[in-house]
Parts: sequence; structure tokens; C-alpha cells
Amino acid sequence: MSFQIDGTLYPDIPPPLTVVSLEDKIDFLARVCSAWDFGLLPDTPTVNEIRQPSWQEVIEACRLLTSPAYHLLRRWHHLPALPYLGQQLAYIRDDPNLAYI
Repeated sequence: MSFQIDGTLYPDIPPPLTVVSLEDKIDFLARVCSAWDFGLLPDTPTVNEIRQPSWQEVIEACRLLTSPAYHLLRRWHHLPALPYLGQQLAYIRDDPNLAYI
């Protein structure tokens, strides 16, 4: 692994030193996306790691359909779009300037 795991992503258990298995990577990715959705951005080495082609299988398997960050990762990996099941805030959804963002 070319990055160090942020221990704050694991408030419930001791953070792992590495993530190797598919299950561990899915858990890590779900924690990264959840934190990201709340404004806690991952550091550059973490973003660089999860953008690697080797993470495509993990992203496909994760299916965190309520996470905007997860949908961004799907786009980065050129995976087919899936339905977004998260909250759509009317003051954002109906903003006429949204088309320009």
C-alpha cells in the first residue's frame, strides 16, 4: 500500500495497518466515502490509492448508493452510473445555476 490508513476512520475498532482482502477494502472505502460526504476529505495519498485501477472491483462491490463520494469514485473509474438513493435537497436540486457546476 502506498498510503497510511487514517485511524479516525475507525472510531469503533482499532484501525488496521493495511487493507488487503476485498472485505477489508470495501469496509475502508465505505468509511472513506462516509467521512467524505460529511466534509472530512481524504488526504492526497488516499485519493491517489483509491483511484488506482486495482480498486475498481472494490468500488463496484461496495454499492454505497446513498453516498455522493461513492458516485464520484464510480465516475473516476468509468463504471456505469447507478441510481443515487441519497437525499436531494430542494434548494440545491432546483437551483438554476446547478447546470453550470
